[in-house]
Amino acid sequence: MWKKAFTKIDNAPLIVFRIFFGIVFFAESVGALLLKWVDNNFVDTTTNFTFIGFEWLLAIQNEIMYGVFILMALASLGIIFGFKYRFSIIALTLLWSLVYFGQKTSYNNHYYLMWLIALLMCFLPANAYASYDAKKNPSIKKEYMPQWISWIFIIQVSCVYFYATIAKFYPDWLNGLVTHGMFASMTDVPESIRNIFLKKDFQMFIAYMGIIFDGLIVPALLWKRTRWLAIIASLVFHVFNSITLQIGVFPYFALSFSIFFFPPEQIRNFFLRRKPKVSFKGETTLEGVQNFKYFFVPFLIIQVLLPLRHWLIKGDVLWTEEGHRLSWRMMLRSRSGEATFRVIDKKTNEVQRFYNDEFLTYKQQTRLNTPDVIWQMAQKIKKYYQEKDLDVAVYVVQSDIRVNSRDAKRLIDPTVDLASEEWNHFKHHDWILDENAPQDLFSNTDLNKIPVQIIPQK
Repeated sequence: MWKKAFTKIDNAPLIVFRIFFGIVFFAESVGALLLKWVDNNFVDTTTNFTFIGFEWLLAIQNEIMYGVFILMALASLGIIFGFKYRFSIIALTLLWSLVYFGQKTSYNNHYYLMWLIALLMCFLPANAYASYDAKKNPSIKKEYMPQWISWIFIIQVSCVYFYATIAKFYPDWLNGLVTHGMFASMTDVPESIRNIFLKKDFQMFIAYMGIIFDGLIVPALLWKRTRWLAIIASLVFHVFNSITLQIGVFPYFALSFSIFFFPPEQIRNFFLRRKPKVSFKGETTLEGVQNFKYFFVPFLIIQVLLPLRHWLIKGDVLWTEEGHRLSWRMMLRSRSGEATFRVIDKKTNEVQRFYNDEFLTYKQQTRLNTPDVIWQMAQKIKKYYQEKDLDVAVYVVQSDIRVNSRDAKRLIDPTVDLASEEWNHFKHHDWILDENAPQDLFSNTDLNKIPVQIIPQK
């Protein structure tokens, strides 16, 4: 296995993928500017919900973000043409990190995948051919790469589809409730098409085809006899998603991984016809062995294990969301509802309601239905009052949340001062109520007069 991993193969797949990758990021960067995505998520906002621990990114969430996306577009061009590739790919990765970790209002799993692949590309010789760098410096020009480079991409995309498949085996997906909600919300399609979308049989068909596609696409691409059938299925699946779900560049980004499943010679003959045909006859190379052992192997181990963490955390991840992010739980559920906060001055016990629209845009307010975002909002409220020299407790007095259009249930314990709680990425938080807890548990509680435990100052 070790020898096969370092067998020389034609590097055409990596070179072609570099170009596709650059095009995807260029389209993402320019599209975000032209379609006002940057304005809506960074510029026309008072605050934001960053990934927890990345609150320092709030300092640049203003007109500076225009520059970030312009620089990303320029770096993407550098990647496409292999111009100062190492600088371009590292710059793009860092800039995209500012975007990805800087907001969760418009969160998509494909943003995470784009960040992972950008990180991988920082360590790969993707400019060894068909690049400005190779033309300017012939010493870096190569016709080959070790076999393991293709394996890295295949394993990564396998993780995505495998965990996406496993996650769909739960009642709301299997009975069509998720796909029903998905298609019922589509109102900007022709009436004839909408009528098809609203048929139960069609919704069930899409639900089970989603499982079949996610579960079988990688094996089908790996097997020569079904490879072209898998490509056709991928085209239909991703184009359908692109049109109906309107999820940006992701369908086309996902299609680009297909090149690693074909023999490198086929990719060379189709995309790089001027590239010399070289036979390596089983030769091996130890180039990149240190990167392989100390970066890529640990990276893949993390990718295999990280999506499993929610199984080690108490509660149903569908309800608690603990361990949901970074685990390829894609298009699995809809959540609705908004938290209402009460603030109590610890010195005077004065109670007042906090109005979310003082801080948040409408879209941000609609995200106040997951524990991490609600917790972050409590921290923001506490900081807001601290700047007024007030020490306050923050309670979530209303958090009736619907998952997949089911009956609304209370998510957060209203008797807990959420502003004084700490966040743990790998542990259950007891202030998240059990989904099956009696809904009248707090019916006799005067939520406007929640007692505050004041700890005497020493």
